[in-house]
Amino acid sequence: MMMLGEKAFASIGELSGQLCAMSRKIWENPEGPYQEKIASDTCAAFLEAEGFQVERGCFGLPTALRAQWGSGHPVIGFLGEYDALPGQSQKDVPYQEPEVPGAYGHGCGHNLLAVGMAGSAAAIKREMEEQKLSGTLVFYGCPAEEVLTGKGFMARAGAFRELDCALAWHPGRYTRASYSVCTGVNSVKYHFTGKTAHAACDPEKGRSALDAVELMNVGINYLREHVPMDVRMHYVVTDGGSAPNIVPDHATVWYYDRALTRETMKMVEERMLKVAQGAAWMTETELTVERLGGCYPTLPNHQLADLIDECMRAIPQEPWTEEEIAYARKINETVPDLWKESVRFSGAKDPDTQLHSGVMTIDEADDYGSTDVGDVGHIVPTTFYKTACYSIGAPGHSWLVAACLGRSIGQKGMLYGSKVTALAGLRLLTEPERVLKAQDEFRESMQGRTYECMMPDDLPAPV
Repeated sequence: MMMLGEKAFASIGELSGQLCAMSRKIWENPEGPYQEKIASDTCAAFLEAEGFQVERGCFGLPTALRAQWGSGHPVIGFLGEYDALPGQSQKDVPYQEPEVPGAYGHGCGHNLLAVGMAGSAAAIKREMEEQKLSGTLVFYGCPAEEVLTGKGFMARAGAFRELDCALAWHPGRYTRASYSVCTGVNSVKYHFTGKTAHAACDPEKGRSALDAVELMNVGINYLREHVPMDVRMHYVVTDGGSAPNIVPDHATVWYYDRALTRETMKMVEERMLKVAQGAAWMTETELTVERLGGCYPTLPNHQLADLIDECMRAIPQEPWTEEEIAYARKINETVPDLWKESVRFSGAKDPDTQLHSGVMTIDEADDYGSTDVGDVGHIVPTTFYKTACYSIGAPGHSWLVAACLGRSIGQKGMLYGSKVTALAGLRLLTEPERVLKAQDEFRESMQGRTYECMMPDDLPAPV
């Protein structure tokens, strides 16, 4: 009798060349948020060829995908992402050399993420056909994760509610499942409007919008002392006027505020608004608030995380080659302190470890980064996990990551992640009690709350 996952693993092996070529194609053609046409078309064509019913340009987003196969319950979702990062253009060499200076590049691994999850869905489908298993597979191609709004816009249009549970994988330094919480984000622009004047001859006639921005920033810096420890507030001034000798009559500051709970996020945003209003009052300027949305904190699901951990430990990892280790060593040599810290953190016995092997214990530490997977996790039970796809010392969102993700290092981690996801999906299909337990935990975690999309109803998607 065939063991669970045997056909799926064989299918991933058969598809490995195609999956690696797809990930390389997306890596070579990095696209920004809501512009991921090549990536979206690549994933859509693959899933269509594998027999999935594919909807392109759904949920009001031209590059969003929904691909379905099967019928009945459980309905399992697979979350794919494919947008790149600005300024991360990089050739596949172990030193910084952009393909196009300042251009987009895959410094977060979304070229692997989307393809790996699509490969998992296809492999599960093949085993379901052979074993005559019931259930429904739904792959979502999700744009614009890097700006933390893609899944929010999709959710506003009705996505994800059809699912019984969802799986979310991501390339990383280490291989491990997660109980951790990633912060949620409010994204807000504060626009100040004043009166222009000659800055030298008649400054008294002006009302500086830039002064309002600066006073707001000072106020926020004082506020930092009086918020919970998990709060992060950071900003950029996107408009500060046109010339020093002209009193600026318009200025804008763009803020992210992050926290580990939605309740704290709301409290901080209310206090930040009061600071902005005070700055406007002090400078006799007008304040306009533009809410750009944001994302929820992630909501851990221990039942699903435990399942992922079991699957990781059940699947052998292909060892790193000497060539891959040598390449990673050159990258790690550019960040020696972070490399040493990462090796210690991983618990690796060999202090010369360049690429992580094995499975770490489930991550329980809070994460102050953010992902819009949090929106999905407040709609259905969801888990988020990582496999090692780049050098152990590489900092996230950097050329060092991008330098690994178009090569065999990243692709090997992707194929292993595909197998983990495939086995987890098959176990959910064949062990319905796992789904029920995950749903029970989800309801308990939500404590009667319901998901409210952070995207204002009148906010159009930036497509």
